[in-house]
Amino acid sequence: MSDERFPPGQELGSIEAEELDSFKFRDYAVEDYVTLALFWVLLVIVFLQFFSRYVLGDSIAWTEEMARYFLIMVGFLGSAMAVRKNSHIAVEFFYRYLPGTTGRVMATLVDLARIVFLVGGCWISYQLAARTHSMMVSVDIPKSYLYYVVFAGFVLMLLRAIQVAVRHWREGTSELLFTDDDAP
Repeated sequence: MSDERFPPGQELGSIEAEELDSFKFRDYAVEDYVTLALFWVLLVIVFLQFFSRYVLGDSIAWTEEMARYFLIMVGFLGSAMAVRKNSHIAVEFFYRYLPGTTGRVMATLVDLARIVFLVGGCWISYQLAARTHSMMVSVDIPKSYLYYVVFAGFVLMLLRAIQVAVRHWREGTSELLFTDDDAP
């Protein structure tokens, strides 16, 4: 029985596996692997919390607080990945419809504003970490450790933002800008 909806040589009901992308270590940076490891620890903590609360009927006291802190760490270290890939949310309207020179100036200003913002985030998070002397509620770990991880996330974001800005300056364009071939 032949079905015209399928290409020749492919029968009704047959499934061909799609070719998977190959994994390349060089496509990922250190912060990607650290964030992945922290995410898996977060997953285990949340599973422990769920299991102890709903299966055993008595939740483990430290799991809620530690899940919150690990989520914060994953968020800030994961943001460095987004900066490196230049995938943070941006308003692209002005980049797309302004002349090339004006668009480049605006892209450069956005890169510089991002760098200034991240420098401020580094400064504030370091000051907060240095001034925090309290302990976490459920475990005897200083809260400043969490703030130092946030500081490290800001530093990584700053370094990646500088790399992105240099790349934009060398290429003469941002990923958000049209090339001459793509212009509307």
